[in-house]
Amino acid sequence: MSESNKVLGIIFSNMHDDRMGDLTMARTMGSVPYGGRYRLVDFALSNMVNAGIRNVGLVTKSNYHSLMDHVGSGREWDLARKIGGLTILPPFARAAAGIYRGNLEALNGISAFIRSAKASYVLVCDCDLVANIDFAALLACHQQNGAGITLLYGRHDVASHGGDNVVLSVGEDGFLRDAVLDPDAKGEQDVYLNIAVFDKELLLRLTADGVNHGKYSIHDILQEQAQARNVYCCPTQSCFFRIHNMVDYFAANMALLDGGVREEIFYRGRPVLTKIRDQAPAKYGLNSSVKNSLVADGCIIEGTVENSILFRGVKVGAGAVVRNSILMQDTVVDDNAQLEYVILDKDVLIRDGRRLAGYLTYPLYVPKKSHI
Repeated sequence: MSESNKVLGIIFSNMHDDRMGDLTMARTMGSVPYGGRYRLVDFALSNMVNAGIRNVGLVTKSNYHSLMDHVGSGREWDLARKIGGLTILPPFARAAAGIYRGNLEALNGISAFIRSAKASYVLVCDCDLVANIDFAALLACHQQNGAGITLLYGRHDVASHGGDNVVLSVGEDGFLRDAVLDPDAKGEQDVYLNIAVFDKELLLRLTADGVNHGKYSIHDILQEQAQARNVYCCPTQSCFFRIHNMVDYFAANMALLDGGVREEIFYRGRPVLTKIRDQAPAKYGLNSSVKNSLVADGCIIEGTVENSILFRGVKVGAGAVVRNSILMQDTVVDDNAQLEYVILDKDVLIRDGRRLAGYLTYPLYVPKKSHI
């Protein structure tokens, strides 16, 4: 058995739902649409299968109907298998205490699943990161450094997030010295990207012991393990976007209008896979104008689209103007409507002549199936 087959992948689909406002009101973080045709979970799943991981557990919590519809049996990621493959792990409830509060409690709740896996290592990650990361290199780093835990981190401006930053202090030898949640730090810091590799037996021991001592987040156990010199920190040079709020989400989508960013995020050597939806190619009317935009299949454009991202099946009527906006699947913008710095969720209808505008740092969000 190869080293890659000794790895169990665990993806948390719901960990940052509370920071995304209405965008995750009826869906998980993992099923948030991105980039015209993808969902955030696609990056975690694709990074794993590109590294040869063929046994993946997807931990859910709430509002996971659309997530299950998207991932299905895992066929698009070559995870529809008799042995291993993709396993949907529904939420568990703690007696008299409710559903798990953090990823450590979630791991403890699926300990039987982890224990039964024929794996030496467990790679865990959230769905808050848009990045094309070489997980095979991360696993190799873990196997070489001799620590029981390896964290992936990147340089990031902590001021761009309103919390939820775990800032790492990394020694010259690469081992973790300290991990602080939301410090008063400024500018770029070494930030934990919510991706880690554990020795399986260590993870099982830490989750059980941590929960027994009232700890419910992986962050809660890092300090003790750092003191034992058991946490190695692996930096990434890959382009990445952390999505913890609506402004992050808007910026991460708009960044794809840069060809260099697209080449990094959708690096052909490690393809980002997603659910296939067969539709006709986009159609452009004789008087249409499209500039610096991503337009998915099935769209019909009769008006003007600039610096925008249009998901599958979007319709833009004659005389309509869409600028600096994100229009999700099957949205309709009627004739002569005007949109700027707007995020329209799925199946939204903007009627004739309506005008909607947000701002770069405060995009206007319109919920799913709204009619304006």
